[in-house]
Amino acid sequence: MTRLIFSTLLVFSIAATPRWTTLQTGVKARLRGVSAVSQKIVWASGSMSTAIRSVDGGSSWQTLAVTTDQLDFRDVDAIDGNTAYILSIGNGPASRIYKTTDAGASWQLQFKNEDPKAFYDSMSFWDATHGIAIGDSVEGQFCILITTNGRDWVRVPSSALPRALDSEGAFAASGTNVALFGKTHAWIATGGAAKTRVLRTNDGGRTWSIVDTPLKAGPSSGIFSIAFRDARHGIVVGGDYREEKLAVDNAAITSDGGLTWQLVKGLSGYRSAVDYVPGTKWVVAVGPSGSDFSADDGQTWRSIAGPGFDTLNFVPSPRKEAAVAFAAGVNGTLARLEFKRN
Repeated sequence: MTRLIFSTLLVFSIAATPRWTTLQTGVKARLRGVSAVSQKIVWASGSMSTAIRSVDGGSSWQTLAVTTDQLDFRDVDAIDGNTAYILSIGNGPASRIYKTTDAGASWQLQFKNEDPKAFYDSMSFWDATHGIAIGDSVEGQFCILITTNGRDWVRVPSSALPRALDSEGAFAASGTNVALFGKTHAWIATGGAAKTRVLRTNDGGRTWSIVDTPLKAGPSSGIFSIAFRDARHGIVVGGDYREEKLAVDNAAITSDGGLTWQLVKGLSGYRSAVDYVPGTKWVVAVGPSGSDFSADDGQTWRSIAGPGFDTLNFVPSPRKEAAVAFAAGVNGTLARLEFKRN
């Protein structure tokens, strides 16, 4: 998701374990995309062509009409209160990217996949006009799209990418397979293959390298989410989505920009999304079976009481006294998590 990265870490002290506050959305879709541009303005997306938007911190929601086609919107990335991109998944023309610049009143189709074998999963944006989208591999080639003008999407040539493993791709579980930092750094998490790996670029997506990670690998296993708090410190989470409560080899951290990864323990189960409290070493991870948080860059974890979720996003610019996240999941579930400073 689009976010502002702070150069100076803020210090949050939590007097008690934070709790989720449930919000009423009025929809029944499974929400796998959420993007908060402020503590008031939040966008979310999901199955049954669902797109919703709140301007009052989640107290009320407006349903947005993107298209009359039945699509599954697995990711939404909001730039501001008026501008957002939304991505649908599926083989061939079901994978699409739309954009709005008028708060969701109208949407323009920017990309419609014409490759029947391709399947796009998620996206993220450095700024209003520079973004990236990732799809599953096709015949040993990764499918990565880049936009440099916020309008046209161009596929990264295979000559700039490493070879993909058999069945390697990005799980379309939370819209958080891509992590960005600065103006040119990006990391993409993969799964579904014999190894779990992270693609890396530091030139805006023109060239790429790839490294192995120690997370559990397999057809239903891998990395489901990746986040970086600066150019060096990052985290990946995942596991096996068919065994939601299994907490084995499901998280790893890096301190060298993703060149190497070290397993960490403590997550309560399979986790589909992870995000940093902006400007801190605090990390929150969510999955269908629950959520956890860490105060030390993901090295140790504690469970957060409450329901499970599919996706998570922190407000990019926290108030001095608090940081706020929004999470979403099944049956239109959406909730707010607040970290208060003492």
